[in-house]
Amino acid sequence: MNVLVNAVLSMGGVGLTFGVLLALADEKLKVEINPLEESVLEALPGVNCGACGYPGCSGYAHQVSLGNLSPDKCVVGGQDLADKLGELLGVKVEQKEKNIAFVKCQGDKSRAAEIFKYDGFPDCQTAVLVSCGSKACIFGCLGFGTCARVCPFGAIKMNPDTNLPEIDGKLCTSCGICVAECPKKIMALVPEKNKVEIRCSSFEKGIEVKKKCTIGCIACQICVKKCPENAITMEDNLAKIDYNKCTNCLQCVPVCPTKAIFTQESI
Repeated sequence: MNVLVNAVLSMGGVGLTFGVLLALADEKLKVEINPLEESVLEALPGVNCGACGYPGCSGYAHQVSLGNLSPDKCVVGGQDLADKLGELLGVKVEQKEKNIAFVKCQGDKSRAAEIFKYDGFPDCQTAVLVSCGSKACIFGCLGFGTCARVCPFGAIKMNPDTNLPEIDGKLCTSCGICVAECPKKIMALVPEKNKVEIRCSSFEKGIEVKKKCTIGCIACQICVKKCPENAITMEDNLAKIDYNKCTNCLQCVPVCPTKAIFTQESI
């Protein structure tokens, strides 16, 4: 019995000793957090989306508090947050326009031809590994919703009728995650105020585009000639808008013969 009691007391003593040593080590080795860093972190939205270039809000807060990063890199918080962080840091923050994502493709299943039936795992990054996808247009949206799944803000939904992603501009924070994850590179960010978009990504010549999609850009250049601001150019058989020049006059929209130029309902 005495042996058992002694063993218990001995183990208890060892545990107590280790506990004291760990407490002392924790006190000795703990890292003091900069009060400014704590204030910045508290102000951040806490979604840890990584759009700032760091894996979480804590990493961004640390760099901002050290003066290594501008306080306007959190796209989720937007201008209001940037202004608040600027006040904390004692710096003036430049006003920036909000961007929103859009889909550079309208080739749904009724408009874009397919060359085979894909029955694999329903993910764009997986489907693209099989002959670049099932669509005849190798530049088109695959329609498996990878962009919708990676969006941390629920701003992207897949339309069940078209199998194409749709963007909710009110929820989009321009984090750019969908742009980075799309294997076809058909997601892009544009200034929110600009309502005209070229919703095609094909670099093929017009005759090839017509064979594969009824709503693709055929490089006819009518929009280029019609634009009074010279905001549209033709690059590699695809129309491109310079949003620094575009005034939303909409003159390019009705003249596009394939309706590849899209405009938002409200302007």
